[in-house]
Amino acid sequence: MSHVKNVAIVGATGTVGSYIVDELLKAGKHQVTAITRHDSTALIPDGVQVAKVDYADRNSLVAAMRGQDVLIITMSVQAPKEAQLKLIDAAADAGVPWVLPNEWGLDQTNLPFADEAFMGPPSRAVRKHIEERGVSGWIGVVCGFWYDFSLGGSPSRYGFDFGNRSVMLFDEGTQPINTTTFPQVGRAVARLLALPTERESVGGSGGRKGSLADFRNGFVYISSFCVSQRDMLESALRVTGTQLEDWNISHEGSAERYAKGLQMMKEGNRVGFVQAMYTRTFFPNDDGAYEKSRGLDNELLSLPVEDLDEFTGLAVARKGDKY
Repeated sequence: MSHVKNVAIVGATGTVGSYIVDELLKAGKHQVTAITRHDSTALIPDGVQVAKVDYADRNSLVAAMRGQDVLIITMSVQAPKEAQLKLIDAAADAGVPWVLPNEWGLDQTNLPFADEAFMGPPSRAVRKHIEERGVSGWIGVVCGFWYDFSLGGSPSRYGFDFGNRSVMLFDEGTQPINTTTFPQVGRAVARLLALPTERESVGGSGGRKGSLADFRNGFVYISSFCVSQRDMLESALRVTGTQLEDWNISHEGSAERYAKGLQMMKEGNRVGFVQAMYTRTFFPNDDGAYEKSRGLDNELLSLPVEDLDEFTGLAVARKGDKY
């Protein structure tokens, strides 16, 4: 059975998209097309075709989608929601059989968790729209939060402030969560799209290989690490050559911290959204450790085991972010 050949991607030079493009080019199995705005000045990598579009012109979007087997959407969460819907409609009009929507993160099959982390309703609306169009199948990528981005960003994420050598542990800091690096996501997408499009019998046993058909209108589960804040701290100690006594370690109940984040949101403080979303992932009920209930597709996709300290080092090197 053949795999998909022509892959279009929105956000080819973005934080997530650039890793996906890099891995697709390395694999050498696909023709990759970057869909960009007509006024974009982004530098597209060699070997990638470019289709410039006008989001106000539906015909422009449909023309860019014609002949594509897959549309991958990687957009900022701040992008207008109608932009993704326009892309999905254009993909349907052009007959694109597969769409990877802007679905990179939490386990959306856990409805209470997804809703309390604010990702549920908008993601479900997008997936429902794809299904209602009746042309494309969607695949969502469950990867948790990005590891070094989250660890090395603001303390409102994983609780760490490397500049001040401090960490806020939620509860006792022992709840593990799944978290993934950008390179691992890139590898996962490239290897997912290298699978045969349909199920294929293995020998005469009646067994089945993995295929895109197995993931149609569903999720692929990947992860780099399943670690707690305590695990992250131990890694940080190794990377920085410090001891526990060199750090300012404090504690806050996860439920209390989540409630504070919600209150900050009501007051118009954007930090509250980030704090509540991340803290909800660390609730002591394994909602954020989806591998325990859903398993992982790492082995199917031949994803490598990564080095935690390597990516903790990248986190330490970050300068932190406002939110």
